[in-house]
Amino acid sequence: RVTSLASLISPVKAAPLKRIGQTLQRSISFRSDCRPWGRQIAPAITKRRDSKLWSETFDLGLGHMLSSTEIKRQEAIFELSQGEQDLIEDLKLAKKAYRDPMLKLSIMTEHELNQIFFTLDSLIPLHEDLLSRLREARKPDGSTDHVGHILVDWLPCLETYNSYCSNQVAAKALLDHKKQDHRVHDFLQRCLESPFSRKLDLWSFLDIPRSRLVKYPLLLREMLKHTSNDHPDRQHLDEAMNMIQSIVADINTQTGESECRYYKERLLYLESGQRDLLIDSSRILSCHGELKNNRGAKLHVFLFQDVLVVTRAITQNEQLCYQLHRQPIPVRDLEWEDLQDAEVRLGGSIRGAFSHSERIKNFFRVVFRSGGQLQTHCFQASDAFNKQQWLNCIRQAKEAVWSAECGAAQTACQDRARPQHDPCDRVTACCCSSEPLQQCATVYRKHFSESDTAVGGS
Repeated sequence: RVTSLASLISPVKAAPLKRIGQTLQRSISFRSDCRPWGRQIAPAITKRRDSKLWSETFDLGLGHMLSSTEIKRQEAIFELSQGEQDLIEDLKLAKKAYRDPMLKLSIMTEHELNQIFFTLDSLIPLHEDLLSRLREARKPDGSTDHVGHILVDWLPCLETYNSYCSNQVAAKALLDHKKQDHRVHDFLQRCLESPFSRKLDLWSFLDIPRSRLVKYPLLLREMLKHTSNDHPDRQHLDEAMNMIQSIVADINTQTGESECRYYKERLLYLESGQRDLLIDSSRILSCHGELKNNRGAKLHVFLFQDVLVVTRAITQNEQLCYQLHRQPIPVRDLEWEDLQDAEVRLGGSIRGAFSHSERIKNFFRVVFRSGGQLQTHCFQASDAFNKQQWLNCIRQAKEAVWSAECGAAQTACQDRARPQHDPCDRVTACCCSSEPLQQCATVYRKHFSESDTAVGGS
């Protein structure tokens, strides 16, 4: 019975979960429906349990023999170990309290659950291995001399996170869709209200591996901060820091490309003329989200690396898709303007689409001129912060395009200056005049100074 799902959930002991004291920047994340999202965004706040400190867990007598720096180093190492233990418990909870009951009660099919939970189970032994190694390295008095060599040996295992993180955008979309099923919604709501969840929803548990991944650089940085240069563990910790930064950057890149592909596959073209090679070649989705036009209609706007795409969200075959609205706009030719409050004239027949306070706030305009055609959009963001995020993303996208074009121009100039009789002579290529590059920089500055002015139109 749906009304008694909570009683069928096996009780799960809530063990302490450590709270990392520093706010993380989300390198891998998901946008909300109404807020644009870039690569570096603060994580959603999750409810954590009380912290456990090394100095509170082991005999304080040892502390009198250690310097304050060494005590802080031990705290950082212990924080790493506790975080692994808490992660393992949460991953097991996600399986025992969510996946298994939903499968047993046929609330979702096995195929759907596999899509949502993906390789979550395979991450558990990976972190159990690290926890076991850290505990073996801990001496009877609770202190740990070396962890760097353990991390250098273990960190390559995190490459398995590539597939899990790359699947998250599809998993989140499917989970959100399934929540429309009253049985799924009822089950998840009862779980949320149960003590074991700590008021965290299912997605918070599914996102914990990603959250943990981006914490490793912070944890290592804290260890390095309290490890002297002549400490035997220093070299291995430096090596581990380089490794984790490279791993996180690689996973971040692949996750971003996976997200970009996911949304490109869900674009619906009303006519063949809307198809654009700039969309097909895009590997980066700078930001996307819901905006309103000056008629109050909701639009879903995508800013890819080289093109802005305005769409309307629709449901097709029980799947959320995005139908193109007008022609894609190349970022290179896009003009934008930050509109002041009360500057927009609202139109259309939709009355009540805006409240009195909404009507004149948080608008910006984008314009595209091609030949004799003019395409203008006035967009309203949900708030001033959201609006600024959009403008920042657009500005950065234009800067990236112009920077790439300037680099290409410089390369072409050097190729032309290379003597034809000795194409392999790289020294003479350096004699290329800097004038074309200076001209490119002038155009670059001129372009952005013009973009900061009003573009006109409505």
